[in-house]
Amino acid sequence: QVHLVESGGGLVQAGGSMRLSCAASGRAFSDYFMAWFRQAPGKEREFVAYISWTGSSTYYTDSVKGRFTVSRDNPKNTMYLQMSSLKPEDTAVYYCAAGAKTFTSTFRFTGEYDYWGQGTQVTVSS
Repeated sequence: QVHLVESGGGLVQAGGSMRLSCAASGRAFSDYFMAWFRQAPGKEREFVAYISWTGSSTYYTDSVKGRFTVSRDNPKNTMYLQMSSLKPEDTAVYYCAAGAKTFTSTFRFTGEYDYWGQGTQVTVSS
């Protein structure tokens, strides 16, 4: 089992940058593939970014490609989401998630993940 805690959210102006962190505790962090999801008011939770167990593979939803970068530091048990050129439509609660399978091809779906953090609010003002 792993416990996830997000941090780094807040209020930023459009065009600004922000870095989110997801700290993990419990079972070995490198045993999990990881992802960021977000949920805006009145909308379903949506996939943002995925990173594989070692960090060698990453994937992004189209709307954040070129603006967001996901990374992980396994010795520090932490995953990051560096966000730049932020837009008002990026406003949401951002969640980190961990998946325990040894293989995944459906990492864009919430059902693929076993553990979730409590979320951190990101608000981008226009």
